[in-house]
Amino acid sequence: MVSVSMETPEQTEARLRRVIAQADVRVHEGVWWFEESPADQPPALTGDTLAVVRDEQSWSRLVPLTEEHEHVERFGIFSFHFPAGLDNSGFVGWLAGLLKARLGTGVFVICGSNRARGGIYDYWGCPIGLLDEAVAVVEALRAG
Repeated sequence: MVSVSMETPEQTEARLRRVIAQADVRVHEGVWWFEESPADQPPALTGDTLAVVRDEQSWSRLVPLTEEHEHVERFGIFSFHFPAGLDNSGFVGWLAGLLKARLGTGVFVICGSNRARGGIYDYWGCPIGLLDEAVAVVEALRAG
């Protein structure tokens, strides 16, 4: 369920710090990339596919980079699952803003839902060269 919270910026900051501390965080090993295919050729869903999205012209499948490709972006991936009933509204914007301010990088976020694990979950991608630093920011926030 999407939560609506009316609160001050200070209350939001405190709530989201509690959210990140309670989330189940996982760092996904390896280098990841978006494998693209034409819109009329949907990609195969395999066990290592984390996400598939599309626009009017193509599909993008987020998968491990298993062989070298020229001119592709290489990402590190970490994810959050949130406990059921936890108000995580604003989490993506809050953490993305902190990572941009501290590391200078943007991120991408792909969300899904698994009601058996609390509902919404997020996959976060950043340049592979900044993965360790991004995870360090997350761990520092989790530690308080």
